[in-house]
Amino acid sequence: MTMPKEHTDTMRALRGLEDSNSSARLRAALAVGTAPDPRFVDKLIERCAIEPEFHVRDMLTWALTRHSSSRTVPRLIDELRSERAQARSQAVHTLSKIGDRQAWPAITQALLTDADDEVARSAWRAAVVLVPEGEGPGLAGVLATQLGRGGRETQLSLSRALIALGEVITPILRAARTDPAPRVRQHAIAAGRLWRDPDAGFEFAIEEAKRLVALGTTSQEG
Repeated sequence: MTMPKEHTDTMRALRGLEDSNSSARLRAALAVGTAPDPRFVDKLIERCAIEPEFHVRDMLTWALTRHSSSRTVPRLIDELRSERAQARSQAVHTLSKIGDRQAWPAITQALLTDADDEVARSAWRAAVVLVPEGEGPGLAGVLATQLGRGGRETQLSLSRALIALGEVITPILRAARTDPAPRVRQHAIAAGRLWRDPDAGFEFAIEEAKRLVALGTTSQEG
């Protein structure tokens, strides 16, 4: 019995997502996104959780954004409970790209403070995209609990997320400049510097913050 061409094309695309060659997987993800089909959604999400190549993951996310949010968003929200860190990270990243504010309740405090830096960073970026009007101060308060966390890239991600929330961060950063932990004080000063002068650069801002903390002059910053 001969299968319809449409079915054959679908099966070929699904197999392509599992090809051992990353270029083939990239082409398959592009094909799936170019011709969206609800039957692809589960496979795309499944692949996001295990795909080792960044550029392929990026294409998988793009392919998911090409499908109906009524189909993708519930499945991605389910994925946020996965034990696999990459699954959580890619799911929340994809939700931020889809931009459907119905996903906001799924951006929980647990996700924003996830022990895995990549998951947390993705959650911070998603949160500032999805946060409803009036929820900014509460979100800023949760994000502020992560000040001082991780290396430069993680701290820069958090600083950018806080800055995206606007004026509501001013009192929160001011309070953090008196925190007992030097790393928290340094990060708060650096984020405040970037807020006032986006062109300063984070590396400069954090080095300046270290100097101020060492001199004990943090309270004089803004």
